[in-house]
Amino acid sequence: MTDVQVNPPPRVGFGGGCHWCTEAVFAALRGVEVQQGFISAAPPDDNFSEAVLLEWDPAEIPLSALIEIHLRTHASTSNHKMRGKYRSAIYVFTAEQERDAERLLAERREADEADYVTRVLRCEAFKPSDPRFQNYGEKNAGNQFCTRYIDPKLDKLRADYRRFLEPSAL
Repeated sequence: MTDVQVNPPPRVGFGGGCHWCTEAVFAALRGVEVQQGFISAAPPDDNFSEAVLLEWDPAEIPLSALIEIHLRTHASTSNHKMRGKYRSAIYVFTAEQERDAERLLAERREADEADYVTRVLRCEAFKPSDPRFQNYGEKNAGNQFCTRYIDPKLDKLRADYRRFLEPSAL
């Protein structure tokens, strides 16, 4: 019997707002597995910031769509006072992914004529959230936080990115 080497799915991290919201956005997408937690990068961005870590199937959704969705579902042009806790970032794992993310972010800046504060950073460490906060949007659907912050992001996905949604998110 021959062992078949299977390449693991690519990974990327996203941070920008509350990880409860970010988790709900990416969990609604086909071919995406989400871990909610905290990511740190190299200094000076080595403090842990709320984020999600994704594994995804590029045949279902390209990195360019993930980046576009990320930019459009958090305050990606605002350098507000909470950026330490909610760093606006695309966290990458390889030099190739870093080049791709930088290029895609530059393309979005030009196409959207937007001054995104989002940066591309190398993921140095990830630690998951406490299990009681995992899948927050799903577990707490209908509560005030979800209706105020998560539901509008999901409505945006349904309006603009329907082709990438899980059937259960439609």
